[in-house]
Amino acid sequence: MIAETVCSAVAAAGLGIAAITAYRKRFLAATRIAAYSLVPLGLVMTGVVQWAADTAFSPVAWAGFGVLGAAWVLFASTRAVERRRGGTRKERKAAAAQAAQAEAVAPRASAPSLGAATRPTARPKGTQQPTSSEDFSDIEAILKKHGI
Repeated sequence: MIAETVCSAVAAAGLGIAAITAYRKRFLAATRIAAYSLVPLGLVMTGVVQWAADTAFSPVAWAGFGVLGAAWVLFASTRAVERRRGGTRKERKAAAAQAAQAEAVAPRASAPSLGAATRPTARPKGTQQPTSSEDFSDIEAILKKHGI
């Protein structure tokens, strides 16, 4: 009841301000102020204010908002877990089946046995051991070529 009275008073005050603004020859601003001041009156006339007041003071409505919030939290957490795992259950099954099929077609080769050489390789006397900066010169050239 009091909310309707407040909304009606706000609308009346807004229309008064709009009339004063129009008297000062600012018609565009006056029209905008009148539009804003008619919104609370329209909300009262459609019953939205009464519904909002009933909802604000109803414990059942607040419990409903709590249930909606809990549902949203559950939904968001399942989506977060799903993203961490890498997709839905169906997508993980399909990826596992594809990996099994690829392994059956072409098994992985065993690691080559590169043990220590039986005799050390001799370097010519005129060459030096390359330093770490010389070892990566070709890699640095590739990175520079790509702008990295």
